[in-house]
Amino acid sequence: MNATRTTTVTCPNCGRGNRIPVAAEGRPRCGHCKQPLPWVVDASDGDFAEVADNATVPVVVDLWATWCGPCRMVSPALEQVARDLAGQIKLVKVDIDQNPRLGRRFEVQAVPTLLVMDQGETVARQAGAAPAHVLRSWVQQAMAGRQTSAGG
Repeated sequence: MNATRTTTVTCPNCGRGNRIPVAAEGRPRCGHCKQPLPWVVDASDGDFAEVADNATVPVVVDLWATWCGPCRMVSPALEQVARDLAGQIKLVKVDIDQNPRLGRRFEVQAVPTLLVMDQGETVARQAGAAPAHVLRSWVQQAMAGRQTSAGG
């Protein structure tokens, strides 16, 4: 909806802050050292299609709620995965209490619910928190399975 909305991301390589759009094609890179940046953004009922469905990279969606303890535990793990897989994925966070249409769209029964999406299609789904290394493996397996089934 608002293509100019940005978020600020600190480069894990050089420590510089970078403003990156929440919805864009391609993969963000640090303006200083040119390394891939972790792409972590919030989305809502109003801009999810632009931010996540139309993304040109695989998207990890975190459907969470502010009152959820496991959601608060998994958030840093997901941010670590976004750093580890910088340039390969986009992490999109959705507060389902503030965005009930997305909660219904994805039939959220428990939070956190995590999705891996590719070109608007859900290719993997899991409920509950897990450590960063488990989540990273889950995301990589989902992406590898998608590349194999897509012929690439």
